[in-house]
Amino acid sequence: MKINDVILQTVTKVVVFIILTLAIYLFLSGHHSPGGGFIGGLVLASAIVLLCLAFDIETIQKGIPFDFKKIAALGAFIAVGTGVGSLFFKVPFLTQTHTYVEVPVLGKISFATVTLFELGVALVVVGVVVTIILSISEDV
Repeated sequence: MKINDVILQTVTKVVVFIILTLAIYLFLSGHHSPGGGFIGGLVLASAIVLLCLAFDIETIQKGIPFDFKKIAALGAFIAVGTGVGSLFFKVPFLTQTHTYVEVPVLGKISFATVTLFELGVALVVVGVVVTIILSISEDV
C-alpha cells in the first residue's frame, strides 16, 4: 500500500526554499556574527534530508546529481588550500586577510579569505552529513 504524501511534498517544496535562504544567511553572516560554514552547512544538509524524507531518494538523486563524497573532498581541499595559500606570503598557516572589491551593481564590498575557508567547511559538512544519511537509508 502506497501512502499519499501530497501534503508533505507540497509543504516541503515551500519549506526547502525557506531553509536554503536561512542557510545562505547563516553562511554569509559567519565572519561578522555567530554562524558560518559549519552551521550553514548543517542547515543546507537538513534541507536535502527533508527532501529525501518527503520524496524517494532516487528522485532526489536525479534532481541533485552530485556525489556528496566528492563534495566533502572538494570542501576539505578548499579549506586546507586557504591555509596553505597564506604560507606563500610568508605568514603563519591559516592567516586570513581581507580587501574591498568593486562589484558593478553592489558597489564596493568587503571580501575576506575567511569566506573561502567557511565555504570549504560548509561543503565538508554538507557532503559528510548527506553521505551519512544516504548510507543509513540504504541499510533500511
